[in-house]
Amino acid sequence: MQSESSHLSNSEPQVNLRYEALWFNGWLLTHQNQVEQTLDSLMPRADSVPTNLHQAMRWAAMGGGKRVRAALLYAAGQACRPSLDLAMQNSLNAAAAAVELVHAYSLIHDDLPCMDDDILRRGKPTTHVQFGEAVALLAGDAMQPLAFEWLAKMPIAPALIVQSVQCFSNALGSLGMAGGQAIDLVSTDKKLTEAELAHMHRLKTGALLEASVAIGAIIAAANSKQREALKIYAQAIGLAFQVVDDVLDATANTAQLGKTAGKDENDHKSTYVSLMGVDQAQVFAIALHDQAVAAVQSFGDQGVALRSLAHFIVYRSH
Repeated sequence: MQSESSHLSNSEPQVNLRYEALWFNGWLLTHQNQVEQTLDSLMPRADSVPTNLHQAMRWAAMGGGKRVRAALLYAAGQACRPSLDLAMQNSLNAAAAAVELVHAYSLIHDDLPCMDDDILRRGKPTTHVQFGEAVALLAGDAMQPLAFEWLAKMPIAPALIVQSVQCFSNALGSLGMAGGQAIDLVSTDKKLTEAELAHMHRLKTGALLEASVAIGAIIAAANSKQREALKIYAQAIGLAFQVVDDVLDATANTAQLGKTAGKDENDHKSTYVSLMGVDQAQVFAIALHDQAVAAVQSFGDQGVALRSLAHFIVYRSH
């Protein structure tokens, strides 16, 4: 992806961006560690019965991934309420773990032979390769309700819990992630229009990213103006995430990605690269980045993590 510095002419913005990048690296690592610790503490132990199931769940959920969805959830909550009380902070931790657990479940199922049939994920064998298809399927089945349990136990007002659960449910069902995957499966060997492609990816990839932002705002008891700004941000960055994924699948190697490179083309998938080429797809991703950043300017300094995450998502190398 093109470097942002190529379209900056003033040295002061570059200095500010470098400072912000250094701050963000520390912020992201802190929150990646936090969600990892929360997952470890909340998930069933690997030696608890049924051990094969719990080992598979931990294999899929622990020790890997960028934790972008969790980071978006934390960033949204902190932008809406910089001084979070202990209950809100604990709720953000539980919700961040929940969105990462569901993301991991979706990857288990996405990699199955009946879906995308992949053998590598996050630099290690996929769950069905390591544990067998039946156990992998059950691991995904078990992870989804566990995530809802964590949301239901958040120590915040019951009305906010209900809103969070409803938002989460909408993101995962037939009008969200599962629906997007269904469209993807029937679209193999078809050339989708840009509108059809955007719709598929807003469901398959964008829905959970958007829900992560929305749940962070809900936990922080955001006002309607804040929620609307975050909705615009999340829609733009959710689509940008998939556009960049398409570019990386076409340009990066397997070692960089931690999963099989070039699979979209080999499987005859309709992507932003097949639709508009690598260069135009990169331009589109940058335009979406700019839309997302503009949407959260009203948060001022409180929105720095949101703006940095937009940059991280669009300019990442894997």
